[in-house]
Amino acid sequence: MKKILTVQDISCLGKCSLTVALPIISAMGVETVVMPTAVLSTHTQFKGFTFRDLTEDMVPITEHWKKEKIGFDAIYTGYLGSFEQLDICRSIFTDFKTKDNTIFIDPVMADNGKLYTGFTPEFALAMGKLCELADVIVPNMTEASFMLGIPYQEKYDKAYVQDVLKKLAGLGAKKTVLTGTELEEGMTGFMGYDSETGEFFEYFHKKLPVSFHGTGDIYASSAVGALMRGYSLRDSLAIAADYTYDCIHLTMEDKDAAWYGVNFEQAIPGLVKRLEA
Repeated sequence: MKKILTVQDISCLGKCSLTVALPIISAMGVETVVMPTAVLSTHTQFKGFTFRDLTEDMVPITEHWKKEKIGFDAIYTGYLGSFEQLDICRSIFTDFKTKDNTIFIDPVMADNGKLYTGFTPEFALAMGKLCELADVIVPNMTEASFMLGIPYQEKYDKAYVQDVLKKLAGLGAKKTVLTGTELEEGMTGFMGYDSETGEFFEYFHKKLPVSFHGTGDIYASSAVGALMRGYSLRDSLAIAADYTYDCIHLTMEDKDAAWYGVNFEQAIPGLVKRLEA
């Protein structure tokens, strides 16, 4: 059985970060090892949430793993909340990297042209530096723009996206992906670039007219899971896109759905069935 280490926070209520990564990756038949960077009572769309930083626990955890000679087939990072956590992840990548495993970075920090609360342009550039160690990175256009230090463009064409993908590869990442790419009205998807072969790849599907917190975490988690099941990067991302679509669609149809996340649990049987096909 493959083994993934995922490094991100725990929002105890909210269907995001580790509370989606652990069940989704596990359901895909992959062992999931977690390193929580912080514990929140809820995700940040709630008011008055509690927050406990776990940065000081991260290094002792990794030191114990090294003593036990534990290895990972993939290391997947999500939301990282400080420069210190970026530095710790750099050490984790260095200490646990092998010629066969995969470093997968989802640089969760911005969307719709703006950084999330608490992040700065300097942090985004530091995230870009971390990406030099990655095999795969999956930013959205906002995150990519901040990491590259270029103006964010809401409207773009295929040639522009390909140029951004190449610039991201210039940071050092082997395979770069732009999520939430929209080239045609009513459609969304991803475009990617493999710097080792020079090939571009893409996948688009119908865009649903809603937005929910946590869907990016669901997307990245299911993509890493599919990679560990032996699918190509393009097919893994397509599986993740379809699964995320199903999660959103099922939530839209559920009149009793919670406002703070999607019904990812309800869509897991379909995801598992697809992997078994």
